[in-house]
Amino acid sequence: MIATNPARLTIEPRPEFLGLLKENQQFATGTNTGTGEAINGWFDSLMVQSGIRTAPSVWLGLSVISGITLGGLVFVFLEQPVPTLMAGLIGLVAPVAFALILRSRRQKKIMEQLPGMAEELARTARSGRNIESAFQLVAADTPAPLGDELRTSARRAEMGIDLASAVRDLPYRTGVSTVTIFTSAISVHQDTGGDLISVLERLATSIRDRLHFVSRLRAATIASRLGTIMMLIIPVMVMSFYLFRDPLYLQKLLGSFWGRLSLWLGVVLQIVGCLTVMRILRSSARF
Repeated sequence: MIATNPARLTIEPRPEFLGLLKENQQFATGTNTGTGEAINGWFDSLMVQSGIRTAPSVWLGLSVISGITLGGLVFVFLEQPVPTLMAGLIGLVAPVAFALILRSRRQKKIMEQLPGMAEELARTARSGRNIESAFQLVAADTPAPLGDELRTSARRAEMGIDLASAVRDLPYRTGVSTVTIFTSAISVHQDTGGDLISVLERLATSIRDRLHFVSRLRAATIASRLGTIMMLIIPVMVMSFYLFRDPLYLQKLLGSFWGRLSLWLGVVLQIVGCLTVMRILRSSARF
């Protein structure tokens, strides 16, 4: 049986201590629902969920510097505007792509850690500790990256915030939708009570089943996914080969109307294909 939760003192906010807190830098303001606000919110969440301890403005500046540097190098060697533009775009997107890879790996690691964390929390609560004390012990023993997020919530609970409120933004900070089940179980237990130990054990079992299903799905679709990736990479490799073989290839291609039309039509279709394939791959790898 889980022990009752002890009374906690709430720290009242004081305006004179605001300067001690780290400024929360983000692009999204939450004041409108336009396309720009959606892009800003996506970039803010990418920075948080990738585990990069850098302000979004700094990472955006790094993207701009990377684009200018790579584009400048290509212009120095080739002195052609189109390759320079393409290299600048690649340099601009490279840091964002790196952050996406980090987020994907971090979310996969968190998903793998969730069953063990839920089982350990159930065992600690079964020993008679209250849920706050059990959560703090589990947060201290859980390795990164999930442990970092749990310790952040544990520190909030130590400052007087109830545990349900302390873990409420875990799904946003991790980007793993399965964490919502865990936070909901904590919230329901705090509000209405119930057998939290059984819920955590069933949660661990369901997460393991889901991981097994995702692994089988990826194994069954690996040939299709690799084929689509090669379809996106091969046109870029072919264009790069012609550019290095003949630096004036684009100049000759752009010298005619049909050449310009075919080039820009190919670029547009390539971008549309990349976005479509990324959406398909993201839906098949979603946790």
